[in-house]
Amino acid sequence: MSSNPGQQPGTERGGSAPDIQQGHGFGTAPVFLASISTILGAILFLRFGYAVAHVGLWGSLMIVMLGHLVTIPTVLAVSEIATNRRVAGGGAYYIVSRSFGESIGGTIGIALYISQAISVAFYIVAFAEAFQPVYGLIEAQRGWQLDPRWVSLPCTIVIITLMLTKGADLGVQVLWVVSIILTASIAAFLLGKGPAEMDLRPEGLNLTATIQGPDNFGTVFATCFPAFTGMIAGLGLSGDLKNPQRSIPLGTIGATFVGMVIYVLVSVKLAQRATPEALAEDYFIMAKISLWSPSIYVGLGAAALSSALGSIMVAPRTLQMLGRDNVLPIPKLNLLMAKGVKETQEPIYATCVSGVIAIVFVAIGELDFIAQILTMFFMVTYGALCAVSFLEHFASNPSYRPTFHSRWYVSLVGTVMCGVLMIQISALYALISIVLMAIAYLGLRRGHQGQRDLAAIFQGAMFQLTRWLQTTLQKSRVISSEGGWRPSIVAVTRFGERRLGHFDLLRWICHRHGFGHFIRLFHGDYSFSGEIEARIKVDELIKRTEVSRAGVFVDSLISPTLQLALAQILQMPGISGLPNNCILLEFDRENPDEIDEVIQGAQLAANSLFNVLILRSTGYRFGYKSSIHIWVTEDNLGNAPMMLLLAYIIVGHPDWKRAEIRLFVCSDSRDVEREADKLSTLMQEGRLPISMQNVTSVSYDSKEALEQEVALRSEQADLTMVGLTAENIDSEELAQNLRSYKGANDVLFVHSIEPISID
Repeated sequence: MSSNPGQQPGTERGGSAPDIQQGHGFGTAPVFLASISTILGAILFLRFGYAVAHVGLWGSLMIVMLGHLVTIPTVLAVSEIATNRRVAGGGAYYIVSRSFGESIGGTIGIALYISQAISVAFYIVAFAEAFQPVYGLIEAQRGWQLDPRWVSLPCTIVIITLMLTKGADLGVQVLWVVSIILTASIAAFLLGKGPAEMDLRPEGLNLTATIQGPDNFGTVFATCFPAFTGMIAGLGLSGDLKNPQRSIPLGTIGATFVGMVIYVLVSVKLAQRATPEALAEDYFIMAKISLWSPSIYVGLGAAALSSALGSIMVAPRTLQMLGRDNVLPIPKLNLLMAKGVKETQEPIYATCVSGVIAIVFVAIGELDFIAQILTMFFMVTYGALCAVSFLEHFASNPSYRPTFHSRWYVSLVGTVMCGVLMIQISALYALISIVLMAIAYLGLRRGHQGQRDLAAIFQGAMFQLTRWLQTTLQKSRVISSEGGWRPSIVAVTRFGERRLGHFDLLRWICHRHGFGHFIRLFHGDYSFSGEIEARIKVDELIKRTEVSRAGVFVDSLISPTLQLALAQILQMPGISGLPNNCILLEFDRENPDEIDEVIQGAQLAANSLFNVLILRSTGYRFGYKSSIHIWVTEDNLGNAPMMLLLAYIIVGHPDWKRAEIRLFVCSDSRDVEREADKLSTLMQEGRLPISMQNVTSVSYDSKEALEQEVALRSEQADLTMVGLTAENIDSEELAQNLRSYKGANDVLFVHSIEPISID
């Protein structure tokens, strides 16, 4: 016995113990019979003539096709999920929750349970409709106008009482009788010759004939869709099956395809034997077409009654398992709903709750209204089932090993069709349904933390998508100049969260247009204890990325020196699927002893044909992020396109949304204006957001004069960009160049290896 008082015998909590099969040991036949008797129910006998009248034969066949584009993927998905794990009671809810976690399963289970409980009312109301001839006879003889609820409400109470006293055994016995009656009723209809009144017969088969002013397709579809939802009715018997992994796929798939064929035959027969006007005026037109009219009333009554029995068997078992898994928001309610009696664990209390819901909807008494509410609940349930199946296929989780296999594209079709049809039926109700499902999922996720949820499935799907994108990008061998240059930057630091200036710069550059890989370097020889310490530090940086919403990949590396670390980093493939093209290094202006290490790294990167970015940080920390100054001299014009493009990318980040870019074109010759005009033209053709008023020509005759100009004009700049030539990188004067421009605050030195076009 579980130590948890809410845990019942034969349940599984968190995968700690297998479920004990305590049911009746049924075979495949009850699954098939429960499904087919629900499929061939009220809509077939009462509303399919209405469908043919309002949308024509062609539209009716479209309804059958579209309905099965939802139900076939769903039944294949459910059959696959059912063979992934050992199945016990709880039907579709149990199957989904044990494969994908209680957060996902509970969300689907709640919607499914509501659908099943409302279904009881739907079928009972339809059963009451089968007595229309009796109502007419009583009115003619006695003058009494009987409300169908006089039949439906007592019948609901009787059915609930039978289930409370007799259990599932009675339901399965009734299914056999009903199936025989249904077969006889449908055969009598298909063999019928049509109404005796000649004016009710069409002249020929017309695919598009409808009445005048018909209802729109969405309304007709919403009314008829519950006809196809019975295909998983047999899943509710999962805890009572001897071999559910065999019986569920065979029974549900068989019932679905048999039902589809019968609906097509009935649609053709209706269009062939009665005019649209006759079909629209008489809900019982099938009785006039049938070989023996009473067979239709008997078939409707039997089908509706069996469907109601099937739903009242299934719904309480779903609710019972929801209670056993503590899915319901009230703990005491979970305890009560989880209780079962006798060896078969009959869900007495769950049956009472389901009965109350059914009685409320029976009291409403409007078949079409109940049908449309039912359609939306079933749609959102089936869409969720297909979506989860598709994601699991795409994620290729090794623990997902069903013995019956569907296809990912079939599940995707089911998901898309559910969404499209929900919007077609009612965009408002579709939105409300999805929002309610999302709220239920978030609530369950909070209460079932640590269990598998959508995040785990999406993680697997993203892994597969990333793998596919990386291999595709590698195979395509796109030349960067053809695809447009974008920064793919690796930033290296040994200071971690203590100095985050170049982490911020990396996240700004990689906000939308690039990809950033931030590596925390740990000096020393590799050891496992060092690896654990490095991971802890990286976790702190990951939290920083979450807080700052940085789209940056954070990693760590243990190496004796920066030189060896860079040698490894330069050989690493790009995480984004494209090769890395930039190395970002950083040093503090107040710590000149850091420069030698940065110089070695810059030279190694440049010799490996990587673009080099060196940030000289200060305590200014980019100030108000309102201005970027770019200084271009004659000897580093080749760096101008990269500096302009990086400035454009940075100001695209929300932190820099009010920033302006100023360009200073410097020359010690008389052609400085001409050089400025060239860069102005380049910016105009490249559609860069730099006003011509922000382009300034600067003449200088010495390096000291240039320093003074920078100090004068860029003293308040939040970021200053200057270029480094190949000669600067390779010369011994690089250290002096990195110390220059003392009048500026944070300075980004840029050395471009690649020819970058911004036109």
